[in-house]
Amino acid sequence: MKYKIVAKYIKDLKFNIPNTKTFFLLSKNISNYKVNIDIRSNQIKKDIVEVETSLSLNAQNGDFEKITTQIIHATIIELEGEQTTKEILEKIILIEIPKKIYSEIREIFVDLFEKSGFKDIKIDKEVDFEKLYNQRRVQ
Repeated sequence: MKYKIVAKYIKDLKFNIPNTKTFFLLSKNISNYKVNIDIRSNQIKKDIVEVETSLSLNAQNGDFEKITTQIIHATIIELEGEQTTKEILEKIILIEIPKKIYSEIREIFVDLFEKSGFKDIKIDKEVDFEKLYNQRRVQ
């Protein structure tokens, strides 16, 4: 099955450091946060699908003040060709689309942190979406 990207845009962006104390604690405890990636899809029309790829930084434990950071990137795709199986469609949504747009989302996310004074933010430059897909299927 083929597809083409019709449009892509930032659907939602949250970046909140609630106070100075949190800013300084975050600078020291950035390792207590983990990057999470979430992918969802919505069928808009018969051959039109919206793929939402979300990137967020979440606290690993609750013993310090939290920041709120999340970017949701929407990619609208048009499916082309014959009807496809559920597995092929899942691979397009969970592997192919995120692979194509991840570097763009990451760049925006890292830029927000850098412009906010965090020069040492470490977010993987590449993510193996196929590996994540296969791990999800095994569970």
